[in-house]
Amino acid sequence: MTYHPKSDFINVMMTRGFLADCTDYQGLDEALSKGVLPAYIGFDATAKSLHVGSLIQIMMLRWLQKTGHKPITLMGGGTTKVGDPSFRADERPLLGPEQIDDNIAGIKQVFSAYLTYGDAPTDAMMINNAEWLDDLNYLDFLRDIGRHFSINRMLSFESVKSRLDREQSLSFLEFNYMILQAYDFLELNRRYGCLLQMGGSDQWGNIVNGIDLTRRVLDQEIYGLTSPLLTTSDGKKMGKSQAGAVWLNPDMCSPYEFWQFWRNTTDADTGRFLKLYTELPLEECDRLGALEGSEINAAKIILANEVTTLLHGAEAAEAAEATAREVFEKGGVGDDLPTLTLSAAELGDGISIVQLIVKSGLAKSGKEAKRLIAENGARMNDATLTEAGTIINATALATPIKLSAGKKRHALVQLG
Repeated sequence: MTYHPKSDFINVMMTRGFLADCTDYQGLDEALSKGVLPAYIGFDATAKSLHVGSLIQIMMLRWLQKTGHKPITLMGGGTTKVGDPSFRADERPLLGPEQIDDNIAGIKQVFSAYLTYGDAPTDAMMINNAEWLDDLNYLDFLRDIGRHFSINRMLSFESVKSRLDREQSLSFLEFNYMILQAYDFLELNRRYGCLLQMGGSDQWGNIVNGIDLTRRVLDQEIYGLTSPLLTTSDGKKMGKSQAGAVWLNPDMCSPYEFWQFWRNTTDADTGRFLKLYTELPLEECDRLGALEGSEINAAKIILANEVTTLLHGAEAAEAAEATAREVFEKGGVGDDLPTLTLSAAELGDGISIVQLIVKSGLAKSGKEAKRLIAENGARMNDATLTEAGTIINATALATPIKLSAGKKRHALVQLG
């Protein structure tokens, strides 16, 4: 795209790889150039913590604030009661109000690491959509808001269409989700002057609905901007490790595990992730991303340190790097770790974690290894292993893996 933006924010979004689509580049760019612009991203409270998959959205809000605008973090206290059907094969389990409030309290911890909250013009706001959704009168809502929605158009959105094409059930409850999300945008515009909604590209339909509704009801010009849905270069969804979701709250994923996740980034993703998840200058991201062979490992350590510093602080990042060096370079804390070196032929297309535990001497049989995993006694890089079916391939072994059985038995696995 050849559009040259005036505003710092659009420039950052375009040059660092955050931008998938925008409803009106020029209109939004003009609005951003005129002064402080309030913008929001919604986060549903389906768990006690967000995971790495949400980090791209959080970084977008951080850049928004850094370039002189006002971020709004919208907690889905109301919408979580319904559940977002976007690109899901099944209905989300419904949560009760207490669980939702608990989850929101957990999620809030993370935002304060990235955003400055307060009363100044560019200070962030945290708002819960239960504020307006909990007290809606159904008949009034149908008459005033529902009449602006075309079922034909709603059925054409990819998130709904993909479910219906696979002949999977889509409940009326979930179908209402996109109306509620559109209504969020209208209310945020009416109450707080919010002019922009951002989200992943899977939210495009919901964002466009909100813009359309706000134009019809309030005659307001507002905008939408989406980020690409990130997958790693080997096709995996961003935010998942071999041991499961990489959570942002330290009680659900230790700073060391978090650091290790970024340290294990594949070579092909390093430059891109430096641009998205750190604030290093673009030239430096390009330079580090272009390194090859063993030199790229230095770039991955910088990536891990920068991302961990943003979330958990510089001390946590330094401690994680020191621990990793101790474990991987010196062969463990205080004692030499037994090391299993696999040849490329032995590894083939991949080897199951159960076989690796047996081969490394941490279990006598596959049955014992499976029991160890089932009882949460097995760990990989200090993260609890939950899936006995996990396959370890050459990408995962780009750096040595530390396997643990219980607290005292460890082994290193590396490629020869």
